[in-house]
Amino acid sequence: MAKHKFPGAGGGMGNMNNMMKQVQKMQQDMAKVQEEVQEREVEATSGGGAVTVVATGKKELVSIKIKPEAVDPEDVEMLEDMVLAAVNEALRKAEEMVSGEMAKVTGGMNMPGMF
Repeated sequence: MAKHKFPGAGGGMGNMNNMMKQVQKMQQDMAKVQEEVQEREVEATSGGGAVTVVATGKKELVSIKIKPEAVDPEDVEMLEDMVLAAVNEALRKAEEMVSGEMAKVTGGMNMPGMF
């Protein structure tokens, strides 16, 4: 029976141990970054600053501020649209921030479900 060699497997157990150490370090670094970015905040506005939303890296809203001049009882729908736009932008920024920080740790490797 022929022995099969896998490409890059030339170092035996020493290479495997080194690779496992690197993976463990990356996991530790990812956990640390994940913890840090969850507390960070991003801000988004809409309506020319009439609505301001702050969200965390956990994608949780921290605050919504609405300037009094944005409140028009005759046009509640416009205010709802501005709030929705600001919330969606804040959540998008939070996702972008988390992904960017994690990419620094993973070297840009695509690791679905990790964060």
